[in-house]
Amino acid sequence: MNDRRVLIYFSWSTPAEVAAPLTVIDDRFPAIFELRRLFYPAYEGLADPARIDQGVGGFLEHVQRHNFAAFAEQAETQTGQPATQVERVTKDGIITPLDDALIAKVDTILVISLDSLRTRQEAGHSEIGAVRRFLTNSDHLIAICPHHDIGETSDTTPEARVARQMVEHSHHGDKAIPPRQGFGGFARSLLAGLGVPVENRFGLRPATERDGSLTPIEVERSMDRLHLLEGVATFNAHPHLPHLERSALGIEGLDVLVQQRIDLTAPPHPFTQNGRTTFDALLQSRPETFAGTLLVGDPTLWSSTAGGLDSLRRFWSNVVGRTHPG
Repeated sequence: MNDRRVLIYFSWSTPAEVAAPLTVIDDRFPAIFELRRLFYPAYEGLADPARIDQGVGGFLEHVQRHNFAAFAEQAETQTGQPATQVERVTKDGIITPLDDALIAKVDTILVISLDSLRTRQEAGHSEIGAVRRFLTNSDHLIAICPHHDIGETSDTTPEARVARQMVEHSHHGDKAIPPRQGFGGFARSLLAGLGVPVENRFGLRPATERDGSLTPIEVERSMDRLHLLEGVATFNAHPHLPHLERSALGIEGLDVLVQQRIDLTAPPHPFTQNGRTTFDALLQSRPETFAGTLLVGDPTLWSSTAGGLDSLRRFWSNVVGRTHPG
C-alpha cells in the first residue's frame, strides 16, 4: 500500500443532464429505458422502476458512474483508503466546485469531463487557480479527460450539416449515439484557463487486429518520465474516441505521449482523408509547463467497460503507485 490520495471528479450537472428533452435526440445521454430497448436483454438487470430511475438520471448513476468503479476499487486496494468521488452538481442541486477546499488533501485527481456541452459547465476562476496551485507541487498529478465531440460542424446549410453528421455516425458505428453529441466543456475551459487549450475533436474508431484483439498503442517512451506506461501495451477499443488537438499554446505546453491507430476498415472519416492514420490519445505537460504532471486523455482510460482491462489496470497501477519525487 502507498499513501496516495485519489479524487475522481465527475464534472457533470445531474439536474442539467436530466433536463434534456427526450423529444430531441442530439446532445444528451440516453435514458435507461432507451438502452433497454436498443440492447435488449443486456440491461434488464436495471429494469425495475422501483429501484432504478428509468431516465437519464438512472443512466448517470448506474451506467456512467459504474464504469469507473473498477478503478476506484483498485485505487482503494493500492492506497488502503477509498478514492473520493464527487459530482459537480448532484441530483439535489448541491454544487461542489473543484476548488482548494476539495483538493487540498489529495495528490491524484481524475476530472471525468462527461458533461454535455449543452449544459455549459465551465471552470471558474477559483477552480482554475486551485488547479494551478495544485500543479506547483512536483508530486501531484491531474488527468483532465474530455470525451468525444461527434457531429460538430461549421457547415451552414442543413443538407451539408446532415451529410457530415451521417459520415461521422457511420464511421464510429454506435447506434446509441445521436448525430450530434459533444462533451467536455468543463475540461476545455479548465485547460484553456491553465494556458494549455485542447479541443476534443471527433469520435474516431480505434483499430483492432484481425483476431479482434486490441492494436498496440504508439508510445513516446522517452517522454514517459513517470513510467506511467511501463508494461502498458494497449488502451481500449471504445468505438468513438477523440483526437486531442492542441492549439498553438497547447503545442508549447503539452507533448503527445500516446497515439492510437484508427480503424481504416471502418467507413471513412474526414479526419483520415489527408492520410492521417493515428489520433493523439494521451497528452502530457512538459516539465517546464508545470512542476506537477497534467495528463489529457479520454475518460475511458479509467473505465472497465471498453476492453483492454488488463493493460489499463497496469496503467492505473502505475499512476496510483508512482514514486514520490526526490
